[in-house]
Amino acid sequence: MAYVDFIAPIHKATQRDYLARVNAFPKAEAAAIAKKFGQEYWDGERHLGYGGYKYDGRWRKVADAMRDHYGLKAGDRVLDVGCGKGFLLYDLTQSVPGIQVTGIDISGYGIEHAKEEVRPFLKVANANALPFADKSFDFVYSITTLHNLKCFDLDKALREMERVGKRKYLCVESYRNESEKVNLLYWQLTCEAFFSPEEWQWWFDRTGYTGDHSFIYFE
Repeated sequence: MAYVDFIAPIHKATQRDYLARVNAFPKAEAAAIAKKFGQEYWDGERHLGYGGYKYDGRWRKVADAMRDHYGLKAGDRVLDVGCGKGFLLYDLTQSVPGIQVTGIDISGYGIEHAKEEVRPFLKVANANALPFADKSFDFVYSITTLHNLKCFDLDKALREMERVGKRKYLCVESYRNESEKVNLLYWQLTCEAFFSPEEWQWWFDRTGYTGDHSFIYFE
C-alpha cells in the first residue's frame, strides 16, 4: 500500500466559500436532496451538488497519471467504483487505446447521462456487493465515493475492492485538524464517513485493503 495522489490538483482548482455553503440554503435540505443522487445532484443548482457536471477533459491528466503509474496497457480490465457519468473511464480509453473499462454507480441518473462512448460499459450497482468474480480486474479504483457509505457498507466495499481487483487505488475525503474537519462538514452533502487519515488506516487494516490511496482535504 502506498500514498499516491492523483486528485489533489483537480480538487484544489476549485475555490470554495464554506460559510456561504451553509448560509445561502438550508444545509439539511440540500443534503437530503443530494443523497438521492438524481438530476438535482448532478445537474441542478450548485448548492445541491455539482451544479451541472459536464465533460470538459479535466480527468485526462488523471487518466495519464494512472496509466503511467500502473503501467496500464491495451487489454487490461479496469473498474471504476462510483463512476458517475464515466468521464474518467472515457479519458482512460483515450489515454490507453484498447483498454477494457467497466463502471458501477448507485445513481441511475448518472449512468443514463454518462459519456455515450462508455455508457454501454456502465451499470447501476452498489459498492458493497460488486457483481464481478474474484480478481477479475487488472485495476480497480474509486474516487470520492467510499466516504459516502455508512460503516457497515464501507467495510463491505473495501473488502469488495480487494476481492475483485489485482491492483487498487482509492481517494476519500479526510481531515488533519479541526479547521479542515469544520470545512468538510460545511461543504459536504453526501458524506457519511468522517475520518482522519489515522482512522482511514484503521479501516484499511481491518478490511485487508492492500491497494494505494490518497486523501483530499478542505483547507
